[in-house]
Amino acid sequence: MADTDDSPTPRFRRVLLKISGEALMGPQGFGLHPPTVERIAAEVKRLREAGVQICMVIGGGNIFRGLQGSAQGMERTTADYMGMLATVMNALAMQSALESMGVFTRVISAIPMDQVCEPYIRRRAVRHLEKGRVCVFAAGTGNPYFTTDTAATLRANEMSCEAIFKGTQVDGVYDSDPKLNPDAKFFPEISYDEVLTRNLKVMDASAIALARENRLPIIVFSLNAPEGLVGVVSGRGKFTIVSEQTKPQLQGAATGA
Repeated sequence: MADTDDSPTPRFRRVLLKISGEALMGPQGFGLHPPTVERIAAEVKRLREAGVQICMVIGGGNIFRGLQGSAQGMERTTADYMGMLATVMNALAMQSALESMGVFTRVISAIPMDQVCEPYIRRRAVRHLEKGRVCVFAAGTGNPYFTTDTAATLRANEMSCEAIFKGTQVDGVYDSDPKLNPDAKFFPEISYDEVLTRNLKVMDASAIALARENRLPIIVFSLNAPEGLVGVVSGRGKFTIVSEQTKPQLQGAATGA
C-alpha cells in the first residue's frame, strides 16, 4: 500500500518493544551510553507519533545479570533481584530520554518502590497507554528465576498487545550466529514449535511457550534497521515473524514486499 507521505503506516495499534540491557551500552562494554539511549528513545517517539500505543521492557544485562552472578557463586535469588534492580535503572534512563523529547512516560515496577516509579497495576497501566503515554515495565515479573523475556511476554499479554517486537543486534532469526557463520540460514517466518525444537535463542522457552499459548506473534528485528522501528512496525525492511502460522496481513512484510 502506498503512503501519502514519508511516514509508513503502522500495522499495529498497540505493541510491546523488548530490548536487552546490552543494547543500551552502545560502543561501550558496560553501563549506559547516553547517545544510544537517546537514539532508541527517538525511534520510540516516532512510533508513538505514528499513533501506536507502546510499552517497553528493557533488560539489565548492561549493569548486572542474575545468571552470571549465580554462576560466580552468588545465591541465585539474590542475584536475580539485583538483576531486576538493574532493569529499573535502565527504565529510568529511558524515561528521562523520552521525557526530554516531550514524550509522557511512566516507569512501572513489579517491585514496589514508590519514590522512583509506579507499582504495577494492570488497569492503571492500560489507562496510561490509552492516554498516549509510553509505559516502561521494570523489575521483570517481580520474582526470581524468570527472565525479562518472560516478563515481556507476560506484560504484552496483560496489556492486550498485538505483537512483541524484539530489538536485537541482528536483523532476524537465523539457524546459527550470522556474525560467526556467513552461511547462516535466515528465517523470514518460523513457528513457535520450530524455535523450541531447534533451540534458537529468540527468547527463553517459557516466553516462547507463553506467546504460543496466547497466539502472540514475536517480530525479531535489528535495532539498527534502516527504516527504524516505525518501518519495521509498518512491515518494511527485514525481520523474522515467530508465530503459530503465517498471518495473511504479515506474509508480504516478512519478505520486504
